Amino acid sequence: MNGIRLRQKITQADWVGYMAQRAQQAANPAIRQFFATPLPDPETPIADVPMVALDMETTGLDERRHAIVSVGVVPFTLNRIKLAERHYWVVKPSRPLAEESIAYHHITHSEIAEAPDFEVILDELLAQLAGRLVVVHFRNIERPFLNAAVKARRGEGLLFPMIDTMSLEARLHRQTLWARFRRWLGRPPVSIRLNASRERYGLPAYQGHHALVDALATAELLQAQIANHYRPETPLKDIWC
Repeated sequence: MNGIRLRQKITQADWVGYMAQRAQQAANPAIRQFFATPLPDPETPIADVPMVALDMETTGLDERRHAIVSVGVVPFTLNRIKLAERHYWVVKPSRPLAEESIAYHHITHSEIAEAPDFEVILDELLAQLAGRLVVVHFRNIERPFLNAAVKARRGEGLLFPMIDTMSLEARLHRQTLWARFRRWLGRPPVSIRLNASRERYGLPAYQGHHALVDALATAELLQAQIANHYRPETPLKDIWC
């Protein structure tokens, strides 16, 4: 876990070197191919960056005690969401499926009874992510869970740069002088959850906690964030982490 948290603080230049190093050192062919597929240069304008929104539903919030139960990916750019290329998988979690998690994501015991292990979909998932900038809402779920799941099955982890739409909302609503003044006054912080963030941009409310729907919602949110607070020429290095 400490290694994961450390990697969350990697600088833009470090990510470029890290990806190149992993391409040389990875033992698993699919992981090696993932790292060998070039990402856009950090100076690339965000309008020119191929992206893929990623969301995962899990049996809990701690990757050491819980597991992935579904994965959704939606490729997109600032101008187009490629729904025809979407992918969604339900996978059999390696940990028990608790009743409280069923109430959260609505994936039942019967749905996972015949579902494949995460290992079965991993190569296809890696192919969907390779060469694209992965976009998530709250990387502290997707990053550690994906890393742990891959490491458990292939013996080596999977860390890479992401754009985190929650982090972008935090910059606007949690880290400004005004936000700090509100906290000093004892006022509750502005919500940066996915649905609350979308509402600020006039985006429609979707039924949450479905990996494919939340991936789509995240893609739309990033498009709105860039349109309202950034420019198409904004370099990738300014918003990835």
